[in-house]
Parts: sequence; C-alpha cells; structure tokens
Amino acid sequence: MLIQEPAAQAGEQAAKGGLLSPSGGLMFWTLIIFLVLFFVLTKFAFKPITAAVEEREKALEDAIAGAKADREAAAKLLEEHRAQLEAGRNEAQKLIVEGRQIGDKVRADMIEETRTQQQDMLERARREIEAEKVRAIADLRREAVDLAIAGAGKVIEKNLDDESNRKIVESFLSTIPVTPQAR
Repeated sequence: MLIQEPAAQAGEQAAKGGLLSPSGGLMFWTLIIFLVLFFVLTKFAFKPITAAVEEREKALEDAIAGAKADREAAAKLLEEHRAQLEAGRNEAQKLIVEGRQIGDKVRADMIEETRTQQQDMLERARREIEAEKVRAIADLRREAVDLAIAGAGKVIEKNLDDESNRKIVESFLSTIPVTPQAR
C-alpha cells in the first residue's frame, strides 16, 4: 500500500487546486525570497559580473584597436617594401642601361682603334711598297747601265773608262720619265 499513498496525495492536491492554483502565502514567500536573492545578487554578484563584462569589452576593444594598428603598420611596411623593391628595380634597370652604354662605347672605341691600326698598317705597307719600288727601279737602272756599257764596250771593242761611261748613261736614264705603275 505504500505505492498508493503518493498517488492518493496527488489526488488530494488535485482536489485542492494543485500547483497552478494561486495561493497567497506561497506567493508572498516567493516574492520575499526573490527580493532577498535579488538584493544579495545585486550587492555581491552583479557588480563583479558587470565589472568583468566591462573589462572583457575593454579588452576586446583594445585588441581590435591593436589589430587595426598592427594592420596599418603592416600595410605601411608593405608599402615601404614595395617602394624599396621598385627603387631596386629602377636602379637595376639604370645599371643595365649604363652597362649597355659603356659596352657600346667600348665596342665603338675598339672598332675605331682597329680602324686606326688598319689604316696605319695600310699606310706602312704602301710606304714599304713604294720604297721597294724605288729600290727595284734603281736596281733595274744600274743593271741597264751595266748592260748598256757592256754592250757598247763590245760594239766599240775598245775599253772605255767605266766611270765616265756610267755617268753618261745615268744622265740619259734620268731624263727618261718614270711612269708610275697601277697599284
């Protein structure tokens, strides 16, 4: 019968109106407990909770401000690095252009120096050829004089003075114009 007793009590309460029916005493004590609990919570719990929430909000605001400052600093640093990189690229381009100009100047100087050396060599070769030509003509004249004297000596069959004969033939040959040969 123990099982039936709680069921019997529940039935009695249902007959009285149950938990949902208004009861003045219960409402009074509930209100008193609520006000006491509200006063205690206001006095000891709400202030520290509110202070903790405000402190948390301040920490979040500080973190957001710090993040913004860090982002701005990073953006500024990135811009500086980009400017330095661009300056480096410009400097490299400038050095490349200067290198090309110096290379072109050196090449032009070398070409001019080679041309000058070539002209000097050609002029020297022309002078040497002219000197050889003059020597060859002089040798040919000497041989022609010797041959003319020998031929004249054979014709006359008389021994003439070689020195006087040589002067006569040389003076005759010097009157003959020398025609320069085509080079």
